[in-house]
Amino acid sequence: MDRRSALLRAVKALHTFLWFTIEACMLYVLYAGFRRQSDRRAGIAAAVVAAETLVFAGNGFHCPLTAVARDLGDSTGSVTDIYLPRWLARNLPAIHVPLIVIAVVLHWRNLSARASR
Repeated sequence: MDRRSALLRAVKALHTFLWFTIEACMLYVLYAGFRRQSDRRAGIAAAVVAAETLVFAGNGFHCPLTAVARDLGDSTGSVTDIYLPRWLARNLPAIHVPLIVIAVVLHWRNLSARASR
């Protein structure tokens, strides 16, 4: 394996790690919202999800690691093709938008109820 291939695999592995971390944060934000636990932990997890969303949107709704993968020799620039199922990688934005909306609604409800007490 040459250096560029090794770097490309490392970028894809990093992307997969970051994806799992962000997904864990998203699941925790939803879990906390349903449990009516809008606390500091939920806020930190939400900040991770929000930061990822801002980076994604700020990069024209493309993962910033796509350009890195392309520079390292991946013809598609895909950072998800090896480590995530293709259907999941293709539909991540469509899956995340409703989840983010649900999380916002749940925590809005929780914080509004807390403020009215």
